[in-house]
Amino acid sequence: MLGHEWAVDLLRTHILRQELRHAYLLCGAKGVGRRTLALRLAQAVNCPQPLEPGEPCRTCRICRQIERMQQADLLVVQAEKEGGVLKVDQVRELQNSLALSPYETSYKVALLLRFEEAHPSAMNALLKTLEEPAPRVILLLTTDSPESLLPTIVSRCEVLRLRPMPIEALEAGLRDDHGLEEQGARLFAHLSGGRPGLALRLSRDGGLMAGRVESLNELARLMSCSLSERFKSAERLSKDKEKLRNVLELWLSFWRDVTLSAAGAQAPVANLDWQAPIAQAASALGLARSAEMTRQIERSVRLLDRNVNPRLLVEALMFDLPRISLEAAQA
Repeated sequence: MLGHEWAVDLLRTHILRQELRHAYLLCGAKGVGRRTLALRLAQAVNCPQPLEPGEPCRTCRICRQIERMQQADLLVVQAEKEGGVLKVDQVRELQNSLALSPYETSYKVALLLRFEEAHPSAMNALLKTLEEPAPRVILLLTTDSPESLLPTIVSRCEVLRLRPMPIEALEAGLRDDHGLEEQGARLFAHLSGGRPGLALRLSRDGGLMAGRVESLNELARLMSCSLSERFKSAERLSKDKEKLRNVLELWLSFWRDVTLSAAGAQAPVANLDWQAPIAQAASALGLARSAEMTRQIERSVRLLDRNVNPRLLVEALMFDLPRISLEAAQA
C-alpha cells in the first residue's frame, strides 16, 4: 500500500498476536485508501501461503479473487450507487450468510462500503451482529467520518482514521513504486490531495482524466456565456445526478485553487495543469469573490445530497458564476 504504514503495522500486529478484532471501522475521505486497506486485511487473514504472518502473497487464487472482490467468503455490501441508500434487507441477507461457516478460507469477511449511506434501520440491524459476533467472522466498515454513523456502531468497532499522505511522499511513491513518470506522478499527487487511492485511479483510468478536462473546460466556457446559454447547460447537467455531483466536485477543486491563489497562500494548487487560468481568475476576482464562489459550490454539493431539485440547484449556481473570460481551454 501507499501510505498508512501505521495502520498496516497495527493490523499486522493484531494478526501476529492473534488479537484480531471482530469489527474494524476504516474512516477517511473518498479515495484515501479505505477499501484497499480492507482488502489487504482480508487477504492477510485468508491467504493460504502468506510471505510471512500478516503479509499476503497477493498472487495466489484466493488473494486474486479478494482483490477483485469476487471471493466466496468475502461478502461485499454497499448502496447500489454512490450517494444511494444501503438498505436493511441487504444487512439481513448479510447476516444470513455470516451464520454459515467459511467455505474455503479461515475467515468470512464482510466488507460494508460507504456505510454512512446505510439507512438508520440498516445500521440498527447490524448492531446485533456487532454485539454477538459469530466465530471466524470479521466485519470491515468504511465511512467518511465516524460522526456520520450511529454512536453505538462506532463504539463496537476498532476505529482507524486514515488521512491523506504528504503530497511529496505520494508523488515519490507513485514514481518509485508504481513506475509513473515524474510529471504524471506530480500531477496525480496534487489532484488527489494526497489520497493514494484516488491518485492511482486517476493514473490508470484515462476516462477519469478526460472527464475532468471536459468539466473544467465547461466551467471556463460558462463563465463567458450568456445566461440563456448557461441555462441550456444547466438543463443538460441536471439530467444525471451522479455525473452532476462529479462535475460540481471538480468545479469546487478549481475554485479552491483560485481562492488559494487570490489569498497568496503558499499551499500548492491541486490543478497544476490549470495554473494560468487559476491565476487569471484570482487576479480578476480577488479573495472575497473567489471565496464566496467556493462556498456557493460547496453549498450546492451539500444540497444535492439532500435531494434538492438538481435543475433548480444548477440554475441558481449559474446566476452566481462570475462573467470573466479565461485563457484557452486546457488540452
